[in-house]
Amino acid sequence: MKKILVTGGAGFIGREVVKQLVQKGYKVRVADDLSKREAKVPEGCDFIKTDLTESKSAERALENIDLCVHLAAKIGGIGYFHKYPATILSENNKLYSTVFEAAVKNKTERILYLSSSMVFESTNSFPSSESDIAKIPPPVSAYGFSKLIGEEYCKAFYDEFGLNYTICRPFNAYGINEAPGREVGYAHVIPDLIKKILSGQYPLELLGDGQQTRCFTHVSDLARGIIMALESPKAVNEDFNLGEEKEIKMIDLAELIFNLCKIDKPFKVKYVPSFTYDIKRRVPSSQKASKVLGWKPNMKFEEELPKIIEWVKTNSNLE
Repeated sequence: MKKILVTGGAGFIGREVVKQLVQKGYKVRVADDLSKREAKVPEGCDFIKTDLTESKSAERALENIDLCVHLAAKIGGIGYFHKYPATILSENNKLYSTVFEAAVKNKTERILYLSSSMVFESTNSFPSSESDIAKIPPPVSAYGFSKLIGEEYCKAFYDEFGLNYTICRPFNAYGINEAPGREVGYAHVIPDLIKKILSGQYPLELLGDGQQTRCFTHVSDLARGIIMALESPKAVNEDFNLGEEKEIKMIDLAELIFNLCKIDKPFKVKYVPSFTYDIKRRVPSSQKASKVLGWKPNMKFEEELPKIIEWVKTNSNLE
């Protein structure tokens, strides 16, 4: 079995990737700085607590590694990437340089880079397909731009050093183990909404006009798609969107969560100004992943939301 490094493997998506890799019998090493408060070392792996922005640390993490799943990044919700644009650009670029250079030095076979649906930030083409990337303007937010830079690292290190890559773009991951943020928008929308509702905010404050749409993909489906791409020879030097194709408006999402929380009041919202870069619509085409990898999402959104609400109740400080 190949030996796999998962950078950021103690994070939300990373933990699920590691869990599924371990279940399949892979030898897994995790490198993470544990900077997220909900970070947790997965079971069954070789763990290194380290700062991968340092070259020597990245080189040690990649020693004797066959495949690298690069998830480590400065990431958060809409509020987070508006408050820390310079930090996101600087830290993510450092991670790209150290990890990709260490992979070349250690003769790693391939890097699977976890990009983001935010690379489609400027698109007007729906559903968005992989081929659209070359046609649309670059993202205008620092976070979206930083994820697109990572895709360019993949191509540049292949062109110069022959380092094989695979790019996966998750669309709006959701599931348990993602804590709400300390401030609105620091985490993603589902844990944020749950926290506000359970904390008694009434009327519920929604950013913008509530007509924004997203397509939510369960973290276990995403992890399965990442591993399918990692295992497939057809995925070498290719890119894949991984996302549920069914849209939901934020006003409808808010009402769904409100009702699931069983609040003894009628659903009522108050619209508040949104952030500058609040994408109105985000819809993937996942047909390439379906045709090449045989991947499709399996988890049912309405069945999984109650589990997330219970997890937030049990594991989060709602004050």
